[in-house]
Amino acid sequence: MLLTPKEIPNLLRSAKTVAVVGISDKPDRPSFGVSQYLLENSEYEIFFVNPLVDEVLGKQVYKSLKDIPVHIDIVDVFRKPADCVQVLDEAIAIGAGAIWLQLGISVPEVAERGSAAGLAVVMDRCIKIDYAAL
Repeated sequence: MLLTPKEIPNLLRSAKTVAVVGISDKPDRPSFGVSQYLLENSEYEIFFVNPLVDEVLGKQVYKSLKDIPVHIDIVDVFRKPADCVQVLDEAIAIGAGAIWLQLGISVPEVAERGSAAGLAVVMDRCIKIDYAAL
């Protein structure tokens, strides 16, 4: 279901694992800054996904969501809108709890299909901003 702003804090409080899809090894990219913030300020176990990168912030980078050896509560997506449906398919396939599309990204098909598959869906929001507001 598409979460309302009032429901997002409950998701953030209950989550234990976050997979950042589209992590960049470039410090000026939003995915890097958000991930660095979460690593330093949250208790989440953070996993990175990018088929083109091996390591970021001292952590292994997985080639796909299915390669991560634990259950993922939130799939945090840093990809262009055209790629988000494919990430949703992977999130559904691994049984993730939620899919989170970053600021500026809203994909109606992700909301519809993600909700139908039982995922919590967040779109056009920054997990760093929402986490910091807890």
